[in-house]
Amino acid sequence: MEKKIKESERLELKKSTSELKEAIVSMVAILNKNQKGEIYFGVKNNGEVAGQTIGERTIRDISKSISDYIEPKVFPKIKEVVLENKKCVCVEFSGNEQPYYAYGRAYIRVGDEDKKLSAKELENLILKKNKDKLRWDGEVCEEASFRDIDIKRLKWFLKESDKEHGSIGNSLEKLGLVKDGKLINAAVMLFGKKPQQFFPNAKLRCAVFATAETSLIVDRQEFEGNLFDLIKKAEEYVLKNIHIGMRLEGMRRVDVPEIDKDAFREAIINAFCHRNYYEYDSVNIAIFKDRLEIRSPGALYGGLTIRQIKKEKISKRRNEIIANMFHEVHFVEKWGRGISLILSKEPNANFKEVADIFITMFKRPSYVKEVTPQVTPQVELTLLENKIFGVIKSNSKISRSELSKKFGMSKDTVKEYLKRLREKGILRRVGKTSAGYWEILK
Repeated sequence: MEKKIKESERLELKKSTSELKEAIVSMVAILNKNQKGEIYFGVKNNGEVAGQTIGERTIRDISKSISDYIEPKVFPKIKEVVLENKKCVCVEFSGNEQPYYAYGRAYIRVGDEDKKLSAKELENLILKKNKDKLRWDGEVCEEASFRDIDIKRLKWFLKESDKEHGSIGNSLEKLGLVKDGKLINAAVMLFGKKPQQFFPNAKLRCAVFATAETSLIVDRQEFEGNLFDLIKKAEEYVLKNIHIGMRLEGMRRVDVPEIDKDAFREAIINAFCHRNYYEYDSVNIAIFKDRLEIRSPGALYGGLTIRQIKKEKISKRRNEIIANMFHEVHFVEKWGRGISLILSKEPNANFKEVADIFITMFKRPSYVKEVTPQVTPQVELTLLENKIFGVIKSNSKISRSELSKKFGMSKDTVKEYLKRLREKGILRRVGKTSAGYWEILK
């Protein structure tokens, strides 16, 4: 006994050509989902073979209906087959011109059913089809010329990637960074003298905050340059503004950052490699008292979830050309092991998406170890208020200028904190000249 045919995502069964209209809808749904499939006329949807009357016009009518009612055009293979000694018609079809439409509507195959596509689903299908054409890094930068390329940076890259150096144009063409004689966006972002002339978002923004919130900024800086320069600036900024310990290896002292350097460097590289360059925003580094955040414009690409990148080690690249260039100089692995590397070095690292911004977070161990001194059970002080109070307690004649330098804050910010301490009844100023001093009240 022959095994019954079953409907699936690629196979549709129709009892006869009386269901030709429904069959055309199914064909479109299968094409939009799987790019190829089959339809049998003469088989019921439960797999029972009923047979199909096949006359002189049967196959011609099927072919004409497919031609008339499916757009873009599909050219199927239609043939007579025998199943369980009964005549049937098999239609084999394929196509890569998604989206396909039946009677002016688009459908998608879900299991063995045909579902109408919503406007949003249709948009996503079109974007998926054209994703390679829509990649930012592969688009031509019309305004840029070879004079805008930093020859020193290009020579460095060729040396690091063990490639021969020729003229600027020849070298970039061999790297696949020239299209129809013009530079593509990736070439300008990677090797441009001043990429920000063409792309205002070719920047890095960095800030240090006094607390675990964004209410008080201690330092803020903005950097411009090509991607390799920005990655270096980001790494230096983090190292400058987190705590550095040390260990001895024999007679040599080795600096040990509180956050593993390889882990946050990988997060920085990923931010520039996978960011959405169509967004005006920049890569941002935010250093709080309790954590480091590396923020990249653009949610995960290709429908990936945070769970998938953490547990299943899957990676999809938004900027294939930039990623390949980074791989040439060993900045990234082709197998997308960046998240695994980060978690192997910093197991408590976390990831989240907020308003289409991908954020990598590292806890700062130094924050956990800090103990807030108790002044009195009746008075609560913030961490920074306690630190200022502690300094004044040990040196009652310290000036506002000295406090400003010690904590890296403006004089106005110091003035505001001193005002808070006075309002809380912690201390008061005795004397208004430089000969004055602070009196501890509680």
